[in-house]
Amino acid sequence: MTRTKIVIDCDPGYDDTVAILFAARHLDLVGITTVHGNSAVENTTRNALAIVELAGLDVPVASGCAEPLAQRRAARAGSGLDGAALPEPGRRPLDTHAVEFLIETADRHRGELVLAAIGPQTNVALALRREPRLKDWLREITIMGGSTGLGNVTPAAEFNIHCDPEAAWAVFNSGAALRMVGLNVTRPTASDAADIARLKGSGKRVAGVVADLMGFYLALQRERRGVDVVPMHDVCAIVPYVDDGLIDGVRARVDIELTGTHTRGMTVCDLRQRRAGVTGPGPAPNAMVAVAAKGRALIELVLGTLLSYD
Repeated sequence: MTRTKIVIDCDPGYDDTVAILFAARHLDLVGITTVHGNSAVENTTRNALAIVELAGLDVPVASGCAEPLAQRRAARAGSGLDGAALPEPGRRPLDTHAVEFLIETADRHRGELVLAAIGPQTNVALALRREPRLKDWLREITIMGGSTGLGNVTPAAEFNIHCDPEAAWAVFNSGAALRMVGLNVTRPTASDAADIARLKGSGKRVAGVVADLMGFYLALQRERRGVDVVPMHDVCAIVPYVDDGLIDGVRARVDIELTGTHTRGMTVCDLRQRRAGVTGPGPAPNAMVAVAAKGRALIELVLGTLLSYD
């Protein structure tokens, strides 16, 4: 069976790390591109290279955009991957910019390539602007971002969208085939201390590093949010290409709020027809929007994948 070709655009991030490791085991991971977000792009690029080194992956990494399209980048403390000892990267990023890499890779694999945008969408928006045919070359863009309900950076906005709302607007209005997996699904799809102990107790290097990263994040979750779980945000955007029965979605219209005083960066998901059970006039759907997940089964699939390394 032919494995789905995928390129991951990301800002590692412990959950980006899990997504990369998961994709590399189950799919044909043809490249990783990096963007600002969890940290400066210099750090997210180094983190991606360190993940590749940790897992022994032969995957090219291309560095991308350091700033959002319009707003100033919010400064964030830390490297993006604090809490674990990662190996020194044994390779350098490609000389090719991430935007060009995305275009060239989609051109080479027309109709086959899934683009997983699990960080701010600056690279993706610029690639679509530079090469309008990209929307037709891609099989699909799967997005970890947004929410059908509450945000996490603000009451309305999720982090990845909030980092560059103009880029998200461009992607959602590009005409590309889109899948959105937002906080409404990813936040309750979480691991706990027992899961982390299971990874750590395996004695395996990759699982142990991921356990350390998750443990660091769990401590932050307890301190800042008073919760005892670590959401598996980013991998949820990739799981449907491995097991399409673990996340349920509906076709809906998604728009990005750009001007609201309190709602900038909000993903406005029009689910009215679904909830009312009727059809009628309204904006045409532009995305498959995740609305529910089989959380424990998904977590078990991910944990089993992490434990398969080493």
